[in-house]
Parts: sequence; C-alpha cells; structure tokens
Amino acid sequence: MKPMILRIVTVGALLASAPLFAAGGGALPYHYSPELGNEASLQRGAKLFMNYCSGCHGLEYLRYNRMAEDLEIPEDLLTENLIFTGAKPGEHINTAMPSEPASTWFGQAPPDLSLTARSRGPSWIYSYLLTFYVDESRPMGVNNLVLPGASMPNVLATLEGWKAMDHHDGESDGGHGGSHEPAFVEIEPGELDEAEFRAAVGDLTNFLAYAAEPGKRDRHALGFKVIGYLIVLFILSWLLKREYWKDVH
Repeated sequence: MKPMILRIVTVGALLASAPLFAAGGGALPYHYSPELGNEASLQRGAKLFMNYCSGCHGLEYLRYNRMAEDLEIPEDLLTENLIFTGAKPGEHINTAMPSEPASTWFGQAPPDLSLTARSRGPSWIYSYLLTFYVDESRPMGVNNLVLPGASMPNVLATLEGWKAMDHHDGESDGGHGGSHEPAFVEIEPGELDEAEFRAAVGDLTNFLAYAAEPGKRDRHALGFKVIGYLIVLFILSWLLKREYWKDVH
C-alpha cells in the first residue's frame, strides 16, 4: 500500500510542478485560461493553425468534419479555406510534411500537436508563441525563452514582427524573473500591434486546447444542464416534503 501511495504523491507533485519544468526551471512568463465556449475565438484559432502551423504540425486525433461541426464551420468554407492537403472532410488533420526530410531540416520531425495543451498546458503554448526573439547564433535565426534552443522558426513573425532581447533590463532574468514579463526591443513591426498579436496567440492557444479534448465543451454544457436539473428537482422535492408533512405535529 505504501509504494502505491508514494507513486500517487509523486505523480501529483510532478503534475503540480509541470509549468516549472516546462519553463526550464522558472515560472512561465504569461498565463492563459482557455475559453472553450468562445466559438468566435476557436474559429479564428482554427484559421491561424491551418494557415501558419499545419504545414509542419498535425492534429492526428481530430477530424476536419468534427472540427467543422463543433465550431459551426460550413463544409464549403472548410474545404475551400482550411484544407490545404487535398484531404477529405472525414479524414484526420495530418500534416503534408514528410517526416524524414523534416528531421533533416529541423533536427527532428515537428511533433503532432493534438495533445500538447494537455501535456504542457495552455499557458506553456501561449508563453512559447510570445517569446521568440532574434538570435543570429541559431540556425533559424531565432531562439525562444520558454524552450531555449528550439529548432522551430518564428512562423508568426509576419504578424508579430521581429524583436530582440532587451539585455539592459536586469529584472527580466531571461524571461524567468518571477511575475515580471520578459523585456524585448522591437526590430521590425509586423502586421499586428502587440495587443492584437496577443489576442491572436490567445485564439490559437484556445483552439489547441479545444483540439486536445474536443468533447470537453459538450461535457461542460451537459454538466450545467444536469446541475440545473438537480436544483429544480431539489426545490420540487422540498416543496413536496413540506406539503406532505404540514399537518404532522
């Protein structure tokens, strides 16, 4: 019994400290809470993923038509604007990039992102996408605070622009200075300003949180209905009990 309890405590501790390990030993610089009920955000996130991420990353546990049904995307718009591999709506969302050449280009094949929001957490994804900076020593010309040495290029640079680390800000501590956000210096502006870009990254993160567990939205909706039913049932039962026992002294 004791070894089993020890294993449970150990797993619990690892899960509780996952954000610390994910950030390389320090707290993540940004926090994000998914809004799975925000359908407009999920639709925008799906568009961003398909246009900027699906060339290298897939969502092998999610089908195109399931996504379209959940997010209320008409099939004609799905086919014309969100499917770039020639796949049929009933197929899984897989990348067209072959794994062997990708391993040569990037050092390893880009991972499937189906479960990333569950394994690393939404805040990790959000922080990762917000902390790319120019680093000429890296093969792709960029580095990342949350995942130093990442081989992924900054695919959202056209939206965000290019930025460098502000080495004069001593408090940033490489992006892990407590709750202090990392400091960057803009080199070249992008299509979006900072607030718009953060909102876009939030939409993309929100979509990946949905993709990691598509049934969660339905469970939450059903849970509220069940709770409402139980509240009504409790009130009716209490009124019935009061009526039944009113003449009993």
